[in-house]
Parts: sequence; structure tokens; C-alpha cells
Amino acid sequence: MPYVRLVPGIRADDEGRQDERAKQEAVPVKIRVERDVLAEAVAWVARSLPARPPAPVLAGLLLKAEEGALSFSSFDYEVSARVSVDAEVEEDGTVLVSGRLLADICRALPNRPVEISTDGVRATVVCGSSRFTLHTLPVDEYPALPQMPTATGTVPGEIFASAASQVAIAAGRDDTLPVLTGVRIEIEGDTVTLASTDRYRFAVREFLWKPEAADISAVALVPAKTLLDTAKALTSGDTVTLALSGAGAGEGLIGFEGAGRRTTTRLLEGDLPKYRTLFPTEFNSIAVIETAPFVEAVKRVALVAERNTPVRLSFEQGVLILEAGSSDDAQAVERVDAQLDGDDISIAFNPTFLLDGLSAIDSPVAQLSFTTSTKPALLSGKADVKAEADEAYKYLIMPVRLSG
Repeated sequence: MPYVRLVPGIRADDEGRQDERAKQEAVPVKIRVERDVLAEAVAWVARSLPARPPAPVLAGLLLKAEEGALSFSSFDYEVSARVSVDAEVEEDGTVLVSGRLLADICRALPNRPVEISTDGVRATVVCGSSRFTLHTLPVDEYPALPQMPTATGTVPGEIFASAASQVAIAAGRDDTLPVLTGVRIEIEGDTVTLASTDRYRFAVREFLWKPEAADISAVALVPAKTLLDTAKALTSGDTVTLALSGAGAGEGLIGFEGAGRRTTTRLLEGDLPKYRTLFPTEFNSIAVIETAPFVEAVKRVALVAERNTPVRLSFEQGVLILEAGSSDDAQAVERVDAQLDGDDISIAFNPTFLLDGLSAIDSPVAQLSFTTSTKPALLSGKADVKAEADEAYKYLIMPVRLSG
């Protein structure tokens, strides 16, 4: 009977530390699995594959068949992903194949059961009249996946996905400032707070969850892209388990598990700036606008705004006037109904940042709260014009100074 043999080994990671690992030997595999199940599982794991793997084997997906289940794994020393699906296993075993190629093949297969088998250095995928032969990669050179940290608590999958998407939009994209590419996860008892910034806006979302320990307190800085991709993929499960190791940012791992899928990622070093004092609590003007017409107006006016040029918003009693462009170029002006409580105000924003915030509040009515035209404005959502603003999500956006 084929088997998987684990051989103790040692490797040095990029930081020079010695980590224990296990080497696995490739042995024959023969399994049968439904096409849709296979394609979904492979696509989810393959999304974590590095575009430029530091070693050829890290471009592979590790397939492991045993006891009626087939698992797929990927790992690049930073992010790991693993999913397990039901399968008819005739021969237990382990094989490593090109992940992106396998994902492309699975997407193109007809809707029929798929058979995967190995013979020496080749793997064969058969589905109906389609037959593909792939070269295998050396399993014994593939690193062992990190262990999932101890569970810290659970949250409904839909809440987790919504919160991650609301906050990740404000994270930076500049890898030369890695701290700003992360989402700060702060856990205090039964409350989780996510926060991110790229220096031009700040997004914060709070939600309740079920912690394993009532007095838990922890902080972690997680890569925003990994958090967002993971949250989207775990919405099909009823709950998502968060598992945090280490004392804080830069220490250990964080893991996410739900719906048979598991992801771990290393935490980023450092922490975000102290942000709570940045959010004003008193305002001179508060404007309330229906979100849908506001979004469409911003999109239309922004058509004449050149790259990195702002859209100007002028709030008066009962009306919002949007303007973009200059007298030397194309111009656009539009009026939208709005309620204003307080002083009239003119302020300008980057249209992309403004549209990101309006999309993130996910509410039929938007509320913009101002102190002055040169200080950050607070964007929040409302269920209707008369309702209170949603305190769970806040989007702080810096204005753009207008010449003259």
C-alpha cells in the first residue's frame, strides 16, 4: 500500500533562523473527484501562489490524498493556504505540480468527474475525452506548511468579509512603506477593530465576535491584500476562526479558517499611527446626501478631472454643487439635493478616494461631517435621512487644497 513518509529536516529561513521542517516523498496517487469541486478548490489555493517564486517548487500545489479526502496546499514562506475536499481515493499519496497550470486546466475541463493519477515523474488528469499530462516537481524540496495557531475567537463569515472589504480599501499600495500596506487588527474582549490608512484617508470598522477568552487583548498588523482575499473566500462558511500567535505585530502568525479552508500569514513589523485622536468629535457642518445620486454625480464630474486633480464640493442649504476641471481645459458642474446642518462649506477631494468611501459605507444615505475646508472630513452611512449615522464604520478623508 502506498504511503507518505516524513523525514525530519532543517532549513534556514530568509532571516537566518533555523526552523524544523519535514520532507515528504512523492508516492503514487490515484483519485476521482467532481470537476466543480476540484476547480473551486484549486482556484482558491492557487490565488496565493507567488508571481515570482523565490524557488521553483514554490510555484507548485501540493496534492495529498488520504482516507477519502484530497487536500491542496500552497506556501511561499509568507502566506500558506490549504483546502480539503471529498474524493474517491484509490491510492493514498502526495504529488507536487505546477499550480497555475493545474488551475488553468481545471477551469477548462468539461463538467464530468476528474481522475488524477501519478506515474513516476508525471501526473495525469483525465476528464471525459480530455487528457493532460503534467511534469511533477520534487516533493522533498517543498517546505512544510506552518502550524495553525491556537484559536483566538470566531466571527460570522459575512461580517468578517464586509469588515475586511470596508477597511482594506484605505490601505496603502506602496511596498516601500510596508506598515501602511497592512490592516491593524485590535482585539479587546468581545470587540474587534480593523483599521488602515495610506496617509490620505483612514478607515476604521468595529464588530463583535466570540472570543475564546473574555479578557483577551491583542494587536496584529496583517497584509491588507491577504486579509481581503481570505475574507472573500471564507464567506461561504457560517463562521470564521481567527487564530493569533505571538505577542503582537511582527511576532508569529495569524491564521483564518472556515468552510474547510485554512490560511496563515506572517504579520507585518511595526504598527499604524495613533489614529483615534485624528477623528473629530465636533463639527461645524453636517451634510446628508442620498448615496446613489451622489456617486453618479461624482463619477460624471470626475470625467474631466485629470490625474490627481480634485472634485470640488460646495454645500449650501438644500443643494450640493460639484465641479471639476479648469477654465483652460474641460469643465463639469452638477447639482445634487442635499441637507446641510450648519455653515456653508466648499471643500475638495480626490474623486477616487471619495468614491471608495461612498462604496464602503454600503448605505442608502451618506453623511459628511466637516470642521473646516482644510481639515479631514468624516464619512459615514445612514439607513435613511432621519436615522443616526452608523458608528461601526468610519471613513476619514483628507481634503485637497485648491489654489486660490
